[in-house]
Amino acid sequence: MCNICYTLGGQLTVLLQRQTINLCKSTNKAGLYVNLKTKNNMSEFKMAPKAENKAFPTAEKFSMTDKVAYAEGSVVSKIIIRNERGNVTLFAFDKGEFLSEHTAPFDAIAQILDGKGEVIIDGKVFELNVGESIIMPANVRHAVVAVEQFRMLLTMIK
Repeated sequence: MCNICYTLGGQLTVLLQRQTINLCKSTNKAGLYVNLKTKNNMSEFKMAPKAENKAFPTAEKFSMTDKVAYAEGSVVSKIIIRNERGNVTLFAFDKGEFLSEHTAPFDAIAQILDGKGEVIIDGKVFELNVGESIIMPANVRHAVVAVEQFRMLLTMIK
C-alpha cells in the first residue's frame, strides 16, 4: 500500500508500508533533489522543488478562489509563491478527498476560503469553516479531509 501526500514544507512525501525498500538519492531532469530513506519500517520520499511563481503575476490583483478549481474526485493544488523562505499554495478539495497524515519541517497556517474541511493534528480533529484558520505545528503529524468541497490557502514560512 502506498500513501502519497504533499507536505507543507514544499516537498513531496510518499509513505510506503513495506519492510524492505531500496534507497536512492539523485537529481531528476527537472533539477529536483530526490531522497528516499527508511524510518520505523516506513519510507519517506522527498523532492525539494525549485522556486516558482506560475500564473500569479506580481502587482496585479486576483481572486484566490478563482485561481483554483474543483475537480471531481481530486485534490487540486496551485502554487502561488515558492522560494527559499517558504511557500503559499491554494488547494481545492472535492468532497471526501484528503491529504494523508504527514509531517512538515515548519509551522504552516491553513485558511479556509470556502466550504468545510477537517484538519487532524496529532489525532485531534478540528472542523474548519469559511474564514477560519489553524496553525499546524512543525514536525507534528497532521492530515486534511474534505467534509464537503472546500478551498484552502496554505502558508508555510521557513
